[in-house]
Amino acid sequence: MDLEVRGVAASGSQTRLFSQRKNSIQKKWTSRPWMIQNPCLPMVPPLDLGSLVDSDEEDNFSQAPNGKVHDHPNPPKLRSNLSWVMPCQRPSTQHHLNEVEQDIIPEDLPAPTGKYKQKYQQYATEMKEGYKQYIQRTAEKAKATSTLETSRNKINERVEGASVDDLMTLDRKALLQQGYADSPYHIWNSTRKSDAETVAVEKKKQTVTEQMMIDHLSRAVISDPEQGLSTMKQESSHIPPDSERAPLRVIRRTLHETKIRTNSTLTENDLSRKVEFDGRVLSRNGRDACRELIGFFFTHDQSLTVYEYRTFGKNRTNVLPFIKKDIYSHQCGRRKGKHYQLGDFYTGATLTFLSCDHPSLPKSIKENPLLKLRITNTDQIALNSLKGASVEPGEDDTVRQEAHDRRVLQAIQGKLKEQLHRKGVRILTGLGKHFQHLDKAGKGLLAKADFQQALKIFHLEVSQQDFESSWLILQGSSHSKNKVDYGEFKRAIFGEMNEYRKSFVRKAFMKLDFNKTGIVSVIDIRKCYCAKKHPRVVSGHSTEEEIKSSFLETLKDDCSKSDEVSYGEFEDYYEGLSIGIASDEDFVNVLRTPWGI
Repeated sequence: MDLEVRGVAASGSQTRLFSQRKNSIQKKWTSRPWMIQNPCLPMVPPLDLGSLVDSDEEDNFSQAPNGKVHDHPNPPKLRSNLSWVMPCQRPSTQHHLNEVEQDIIPEDLPAPTGKYKQKYQQYATEMKEGYKQYIQRTAEKAKATSTLETSRNKINERVEGASVDDLMTLDRKALLQQGYADSPYHIWNSTRKSDAETVAVEKKKQTVTEQMMIDHLSRAVISDPEQGLSTMKQESSHIPPDSERAPLRVIRRTLHETKIRTNSTLTENDLSRKVEFDGRVLSRNGRDACRELIGFFFTHDQSLTVYEYRTFGKNRTNVLPFIKKDIYSHQCGRRKGKHYQLGDFYTGATLTFLSCDHPSLPKSIKENPLLKLRITNTDQIALNSLKGASVEPGEDDTVRQEAHDRRVLQAIQGKLKEQLHRKGVRILTGLGKHFQHLDKAGKGLLAKADFQQALKIFHLEVSQQDFESSWLILQGSSHSKNKVDYGEFKRAIFGEMNEYRKSFVRKAFMKLDFNKTGIVSVIDIRKCYCAKKHPRVVSGHSTEEEIKSSFLETLKDDCSKSDEVSYGEFEDYYEGLSIGIASDEDFVNVLRTPWGI
């Protein structure tokens, strides 16, 4: 049986029944409690479910939805039929916010306790400190901005101050690097870096000192030659002739089987009377020149020892003996043959050793018969206390002669520095390349005529008397006859950077030479060099690529190979640049800014 209803209209009773159900549903959506809690209606009015019913009164808007809606007598004619009630709630919103504020902040609040008063004082102090730091940073920025123009003018004066005939193109490009000395440098950043470096250096020295104490306190007794003598006496007195027991010299000896007290037994008190110093190898080989050496001079027996602190990767380190503990003497100079004393240890002093006496030295160092160590830093507090406790010998003829030699060399250096003031980079790097070309044997030794010819080629005026005086001084400190190391010759007549400046040159090279080969490729230098903070780049007068290209051009011009730079060539470049910079901090800024050290 098929039932189908077509065209059936809803009766009036059905319509009323549905409308009643509709009104009940609508009241649930627009209940009065919700309206009381939220007197500010949302922007869209409540949904009228009755408008969804198909009826003849569908388009009649006279029936407003249940809810608190503000009626407008003349609603504006807008595209949306609901938008005319949107902006009606603003006065009621402000009134509601005022009521909420009055409810949230009562008048009868209790007094704050001491705990919260202390927190408030701490907060106020932090705010004041932050405001002071903000004012300081603002002042630094203003000062940096004002000095940009001044620094740019100084750079232009350096480059344009000399005549065209006096300066070559390479000299002008090299002088651009001195612009970093005038660039504003953030003191707080340098202080933070220096504090971290100081902590790392102290930790390194403590590690080396502990290893030295362990080596000499635990191994000295067993390795003492007197132990062999006592062993022979024990063999002759305690072992019968027909005994089958092995002699004591064959048996492996341990610490409790040895004679503890010998004439040369060291104690912690003996080893504590020492002077600690940092050193470096005087070499053009970058791998040897960048070795981290820490030495100790012991006053109880006038002996010394040197250790090397080695780093493998990021976290692995090792401390190895470099010069074994013994009594040593000068191997060249006016003090040749005299034992080292407490007065020989100061910053800038040179210690000499025979390479043949130390078979454990690296092969590159043993190629030269003489090993030279330069003291870069000393423990001044310990040195002064030990000097006060000991009796220093009076001034003898040797000390006076050495002082006279230093005055002669300083006079020659003063005359040549005037000629090198604006051409130091080109001349010193060119001399290094020229000497390296003349040194066919690779030992670093050249004859007297070679040095005289080199001075003429580079138009350096040195009188014959000054040259002969310097040659006699250098010949007296040389280990070979009629020849002098060309590195010593350059240091004698041109002078050299102080150890503070050289330490930053080594840091910059070690950052580039991450493989520790002593040679850096030009590609790595280009990657690591940053010219963003150069004053000419900041002021917009030059681009980063122009400053970087000028640096690489002047650096590669006098290198023996066009695609790599050795440590000696890198040091010669900054040696020449250092001549025109008087302040140590300005020179350090020249290295810190582009290399990020």
